[in-house]
Amino acid sequence: MATTLKDIAKEVGVSLATVSRVLNYDQSLSVGDETRQRIFTVAENLQYSKNKRHTNAPTAKKKLAIVQWYSESKEQDDLYYMSIRMGIERQGQARQFEVTNIFQSDTGQLDADVDAVIAVGKFSPQQVQTMAALTDKIVFVDDDQFAAGFDSVLTDFKLATENVVDYFWNQGIQAIGMIHGKEMTTDQAETVVDQRYLSFKTAMEKRHAYQPKFVFEGDYTSQSGYVMMKQAIDTLGKDLPRAFFVANDPMAAGALKALQAANIKVPEQVKVFSFNNTSLATFVYPELSSVNVETELMGATAVDLIVNRLQTGRQVPQRIELGTRLVARDSTK
Repeated sequence: MATTLKDIAKEVGVSLATVSRVLNYDQSLSVGDETRQRIFTVAENLQYSKNKRHTNAPTAKKKLAIVQWYSESKEQDDLYYMSIRMGIERQGQARQFEVTNIFQSDTGQLDADVDAVIAVGKFSPQQVQTMAALTDKIVFVDDDQFAAGFDSVLTDFKLATENVVDYFWNQGIQAIGMIHGKEMTTDQAETVVDQRYLSFKTAMEKRHAYQPKFVFEGDYTSQSGYVMMKQAIDTLGKDLPRAFFVANDPMAAGALKALQAANIKVPEQVKVFSFNNTSLATFVYPELSSVNVETELMGATAVDLIVNRLQTGRQVPQRIELGTRLVARDSTK
C-alpha cells in the first residue's frame, strides 16, 4: 500500500497539515528545523511520493545557476574548474534541479527568479553582493566566503602543501622551489593570492628552509609554467633547487618542457610535484606526481548544501573543507 501523508504524520507525531506544508516547501510555516528534517527523513524512509510525475527529490523544478568565474574557452584549458562544474551538474540533475551555466562571472545573466546559485572560482565583494541581491541561497566553491555569511566548499591547501614538503623532506631534499600563480577577479576589483604559496611559505619557514629566490610567480597557464621554470634555470644556474612544487597541472606541464629544453633530467636532477591531479598529469612525460583534489565531490557537496538550505530553511553558514591525497608518479620517483 502506498504511503500517505497520514502515515508520515503519525510516525513523526505532528499534524497532517504540518506534514503537507513541509513537503510542499512552505517556508512561512513556523516549525523547527529538527521537525522539518524529520518529516523529510520519514517521507524518504517510507518511500512517499506525491504522484507518479514527481520524485522524492526535495528540489524538483528549482532553478539552480552555476556562476563560473572563467570564460567557457578558458575553462577548456583548466580541467580543475571544468571538473567542479561537472560535479555540480551531475548532482544537480540527480536532485531534480533545472541547471543553467553562466560563464565569466556574468551575473547580469542571472534570472530574477533563480532559486539558488553555486559560484565557482574567486569573486569580489561587489560580485558577491550582486548574487546575494537575487537569492540568499548561495554556495561558493573554491572561494572562502564563510566570514561573509555564505556556505563555502574548499580544499585543504594547508595540509596538502605540508604533505608535499614532507614528501621531499623525507627524500633528503631541503632545497625546494615553487612556481605559483596570481590572478584578479573578473571585475578586476580584487587580487587573488595563491593559498598554496602561503601554505608553502609557512611550511618551509617552519623548517628554516624558505628561500624567496626559489619562488616564481606566474598566472596558472602552461606557458607561464614554462617561462617561470626557464627563468629559474637562467637565474639560479647551479643553485637550481632539486625539487619544485607547482601550483597546478598546466603550469607543471610547462615547467617540464622548460627543464627538458635545458637538458635537465626529471626526476634525476629535478623532481616536480604538481597540484589538482587532472587528466593532464598522466598525459605528459614523465607523468606528473600531483596532489589529488576531489573536484567532482566539491561540486556535489555544494549542491547538497543548497538542498539542505531549501529543505530546512537553515540560515547559519557552513564551511566544508575536503581533504586530498598525494599521487606519486615518475616526475618524483
